[in-house]
Amino acid sequence: MSNRFTSVPAVPTNTELNQQLLVLIENIKENVELLTGLRDEADAISKAITQGQVRVNNLPAQDMRQLSAKGAGFTISGQDVVSLEDYGKLLLDVQTLANDLAFTREVLNALITQIKGTSNG
Repeated sequence: MSNRFTSVPAVPTNTELNQQLLVLIENIKENVELLTGLRDEADAISKAITQGQVRVNNLPAQDMRQLSAKGAGFTISGQDVVSLEDYGKLLLDVQTLANDLAFTREVLNALITQIKGTSNG
């Protein structure tokens, strides 16, 4: 997708503009050219990111919606002990959550790379 920026015309230098206004307009023109990439800045560090440049897809719904472990257990000699079945569910819940987090971090890092302009793609 291409940007919809157009060139910025030169600032008029006729005598009807006072010097302060001329300086203001020239600075605004330079900033617009930097943001749109029209100023031929060598490293393009000032160029703005536009919607068409973001190539990260939306995240799908996370796999973990709710805990399957319910805290079920037993009391043995006055001590609460979790059931083996519930303990197994909790382990799976934690692993699912860790996988969701890892995927989210991967997408976030890709987005950060694109915004910084260091993407190889």
